[in-house]
Amino acid sequence: MHSLPAIPFWKKAPFIRMLIPLLIGIILQWYFPVPFICLIILICSLTAIIILFLFLPIPTLFAYKLLPGYVLNLLLITGGMFLVYLHFSPNNSYWVGHYNTDSSFVVATLEEPLQEKEKTFKAIARVSAIITGNTIRKATGHILLYFKKDFSPSSTNYGTTICFTKPLQPIQSTGNPGAFEYKQYAAFQDTYFQVYLEEDDWMVLTNTNSARFKKFLSDSRQKLISILRSHIKGNKEVGLAEAMLIGYKNDLDKDLVQAYSNTGVVHVIAISGLHLGLLYWLLKQLLRPLRRFKKVSWLNPLIIIGCLWLFSFLTGGSPSVLRSALMCTCLITGESMAKKTSVYNSLAASAFLLLCYNPFWVWDVGFQLSYIAVLSIVIFYKPFYTLLFFSNKLIDAIWKLVVVTIAAQILTTPVSIYHFHQFPLLFLISNLVAVPLSSIILLGELVLCAISFIPVLSTLTGWILQQLLVGLNFFIEKINTLDYAVLHNLHISIVQLLFLYSAVAAFSFALFTKNKKAILITLCCLFCFVSLRTLSFFESSYQRKIIIYNIPKYQAIDFISGRNYVFYGDTVLLKNNYLKNFYLTPSRIVHRCTSTGTLNGSIPEAPLFVFENTRILLIDSTWNGSAATYKPTVDFVILSKNPRISIHEMLAVLDCKQIVFDHSNASWRIQGWKKECAEAGIPCHDVSAKGAFVIKLP
Repeated sequence: MHSLPAIPFWKKAPFIRMLIPLLIGIILQWYFPVPFICLIILICSLTAIIILFLFLPIPTLFAYKLLPGYVLNLLLITGGMFLVYLHFSPNNSYWVGHYNTDSSFVVATLEEPLQEKEKTFKAIARVSAIITGNTIRKATGHILLYFKKDFSPSSTNYGTTICFTKPLQPIQSTGNPGAFEYKQYAAFQDTYFQVYLEEDDWMVLTNTNSARFKKFLSDSRQKLISILRSHIKGNKEVGLAEAMLIGYKNDLDKDLVQAYSNTGVVHVIAISGLHLGLLYWLLKQLLRPLRRFKKVSWLNPLIIIGCLWLFSFLTGGSPSVLRSALMCTCLITGESMAKKTSVYNSLAASAFLLLCYNPFWVWDVGFQLSYIAVLSIVIFYKPFYTLLFFSNKLIDAIWKLVVVTIAAQILTTPVSIYHFHQFPLLFLISNLVAVPLSSIILLGELVLCAISFIPVLSTLTGWILQQLLVGLNFFIEKINTLDYAVLHNLHISIVQLLFLYSAVAAFSFALFTKNKKAILITLCCLFCFVSLRTLSFFESSYQRKIIIYNIPKYQAIDFISGRNYVFYGDTVLLKNNYLKNFYLTPSRIVHRCTSTGTLNGSIPEAPLFVFENTRILLIDSTWNGSAATYKPTVDFVILSKNPRISIHEMLAVLDCKQIVFDHSNASWRIQGWKKECAEAGIPCHDVSAKGAFVIKLP
């Protein structure tokens, strides 16, 4: 008797076949946008073809049995493109970017409480109207508001509607090589403009313009934050506690976050599936008595699902949390209906629904890492776990944690290196301590919030949590100080990333199916990866560049020769780890270069740099051109730190091909210089507006 053929993997998870064309459509529309009318024609035509197939005779259907599948995939691709078109704000006729706000009043409502920065208060606001003269026009879109610290923040909060007269400024990226593309990131959050407001620039219209549910969430978040702040002492500890419980990251210490990232346990800070899993377990334990009563047992899954979604919205509704909430909902629903669901199908279904809600989450790093980590655990956990057996429950629990950590790292490592350019070597040791300890802390925080009205118990619980947080921070910071804790300065291109994932996929397939052809594919992919990486190192050894960086209020220049560089600029950039890592390090990683004292036996010296036969003159507040006895010729002039000089005066004492203004100059002074350059007919580059200026030398 023959056994029934196994059901193909893709038929067990139909949402995977739907997700792939949707992803293709989203990516295509972003990089190769198609007009609205063309998308509508495509959708209508493809839908008509599918409907037509329903009325065709069976012989014709059988003859063209593959065609409906192709048409459906094309429809899903077009649907993904249409979603991107709908969510792209500039396609909306009411988008605020279509209005000239120079002499208009902008009406906007705060979407969050004010966040305190060093010199400002910051908040995201939703624009609702533009007022020009006596005309009020509807407007949409989000903007970033920066308030000067010259008022009491209690006068504005979530739901406050304000009116201001300052023109909106486009959000800009630094334009530094390898730097974080903040402009694109903000655009994916539907935020394209920002404005800095002083006391006389704005006024409050109303304090009650807010949705009730969002108001409830905002008030609840503030209540939980106040509970944590009143019972846990220490800036690092309370900042970590807020981030772990509800994802509030404004009080997080930047160096502490870097330490958690370097040791591979930053996921305990970001709200993720770990938090939802713990809450799910806690709710199941609390509601266990409810199962005894069959008449109301149906309330059990409803209460759990409701609490999970409430927690998800309370934490800000990040993609990783919503993914976990959707997956838990699918699993709980299937369990309550006594049906077993495919984990792969649930994973794909949650991704499909989330991308329908916001297609730009495709580019969200948290979204990518969340799904890749879960997929990696699902694929590799069982094969690795069955390698060893332990009868002792404690050892078995430790082994499970080890396996989960290693399994998650397999598929997340390539994309982590691509985004963060580092690999934590001690991730296993860090996770063995951080995961169970952070789980205990999170449960303790939930208990603290539940008993906060009982002074003695809440004080004791807060003290215990504080000690646990101190211990966790001490352990992570200690691991981070080890020289071999993390591999830094790793850089791979998107093509190298694809080859690396192809190699991992082929090797995994060979491992599970004993397929010899898959081994050959693995070797080919690895060969391509190594070849491209070798080529990139070869090319970098011959590079010659000068980079004038875009760093607000600071002067910074890198002279790159091969894989070495010499830095000239403000020394504070070398001492401040945050500034150095944010503005300078990404460029040096991309160029694969390290610091050296000399380049080709010489050290560039100011104010006249002669590098690879290129002459660059640096003019700052100390320069005195009138003292020159001859009229020198230079290739580039860099104006830095607000020198009191006019372009006409400068050109009278020297000849140059192009002028560069760095970001240490005042904006009003740069605007004046630009006008003079236009009058003199000499090209100029404003680093603050156009990004870093890169001179590629032959």
